[in-house]
Amino acid sequence: MAGTDHGHTPAAWTGVIIAFVGFCVSGAFMVLGNEIGFWAGLVIVALGGVVGMAMKAAGMGAPKPAHNDLAKVIAAAKAAKA
Repeated sequence: MAGTDHGHTPAAWTGVIIAFVGFCVSGAFMVLGNEIGFWAGLVIVALGGVVGMAMKAAGMGAPKPAHNDLAKVIAAAKAAKA
């Protein structure tokens, strides 16, 4: 995966940071015994996913890779061997 630069985009970093903050908030309120704060933290976690997807839709995410047809890949591999 390191060769594909997976996840190194502003959309991915922003979504993960927001989700991490929500996880920390939820965890802190769980220890404190505050149910409303716990659920608020989970809402922040979900918000991180929504923000990440919105940023990706706005063009700040990685473009989808073009997949080659399997027959073309096999033919190219056979041609390279010959």
